[in-house]
Amino acid sequence: MGGQVNLQAALTGEKRQNLDIQKIRNDFPILSKSFNDKNLIYFDNAATTQKPKKVLDAIVDYYSNENCNVGRGVYTLSIKANMAFGRARETVQKFLNAEHTEEIIYTRGTTEAINLVASTLGRALVGQGDEVIISEMEHHSNLIPWQILCKEKDAVLKVIPVNDDGDIDFDAYKNMLNEKTKIVAVTHISNVLGTVNPLKEIISEAHQYGIPVIIDGAQGIAHEKVDVQALDCDFYCFSGHKMYGPMGIGVMYGKKKFLEKMPYYQTGGGIALGVTYQDITVERPLPFKLEAGTPNVEGAIGLEAAIQYLTEIGYDDIIAHENELLDYARKKLSDIEGMRIFGSAKKTSSIISFLIGDIHPYDVGNKANEFGIALRTGVHCAIPFVDKMKIVGTVRASFGIYNTKEEVDALYQALLQVKKAEWSVNRPKDRF
Repeated sequence: MGGQVNLQAALTGEKRQNLDIQKIRNDFPILSKSFNDKNLIYFDNAATTQKPKKVLDAIVDYYSNENCNVGRGVYTLSIKANMAFGRARETVQKFLNAEHTEEIIYTRGTTEAINLVASTLGRALVGQGDEVIISEMEHHSNLIPWQILCKEKDAVLKVIPVNDDGDIDFDAYKNMLNEKTKIVAVTHISNVLGTVNPLKEIISEAHQYGIPVIIDGAQGIAHEKVDVQALDCDFYCFSGHKMYGPMGIGVMYGKKKFLEKMPYYQTGGGIALGVTYQDITVERPLPFKLEAGTPNVEGAIGLEAAIQYLTEIGYDDIIAHENELLDYARKKLSDIEGMRIFGSAKKTSSIISFLIGDIHPYDVGNKANEFGIALRTGVHCAIPFVDKMKIVGTVRASFGIYNTKEEVDALYQALLQVKKAEWSVNRPKDRF
């Protein structure tokens, strides 16, 4: 399914020959299901993506043929499980182009990965009066851990402003950097507006002061090819379930020079080779030092399958398809009277957040559900950013590799029906 993207076709809107969307859709069993007597149209990919049969089969195969607690036995089944778990880590390393396999730390997802960095490197680097920089568009997962750290350390949390188009104010960011700045933590792609941040420039500016940069890659990993060495980021955190893999598995990539100095995040089985009643006498090397307890072997193998699936399709074609779909959707939905689409950043990806007149986003989502259309409604775990826009929340449509223009057309028709319904303007402006 791979191959180079036809750039002329992408520019002119012609149908590319390399991406067979119907074949891709057939890979996802759930897309053949009906809800409310309607075929499922799934536009909530920013929350979680659906899983292809390749991922489902990999999980079933592991439990059917290789299920064993890794690192705990010398018998054949244990050896097979260990080999599968190690191979999965190597697949992630190559996927990210990390320099070392031990730079890949498994977590439960992006949230735990960022908490891991904040709780270890953050506590080691940040002291009283120091500064941590984030942006206004951060998800709570890349806001609250740094809030808590700064309160604990009596440090200052600085927030890069975002302009009305949805781009960060780069000049303001540069002016924030100084000798007191100890950490910069920003998102790759905004989960509210779809803004793609200029990571290389953000990282380069921070590195002039020797400041490590943590990237929240939850939204980026499925929509942009990530090369951590080319970016030169110090940490890149992401979740498997947002890139067509299982829930409960994530990755914290970290440069080895930082990981080697980081203290334990959790303790227990698997982190030590020698222990007395008084102390740990021999600690295990990376990555196991930061992976206490029984790992999510099933999740790692499912994540490996998801990576293989995306690689087989090819990121050039994925990006071209999603960008074409996003452009089509923005133009199509803009024709609806009262439509407000938020954000017009220099570079966007896969997400449209909108409101229709004074209709509450929850009501829009409920009505769309009657047509079998799955949309996300609310504040998207980014309450300060939504508050900045002076709205109660948004309706969010987010696209994946299996979405089509025909589905966008169906969304357009459903939203026309939303407008025709009678709504109470006095509905409580609840947050969710």
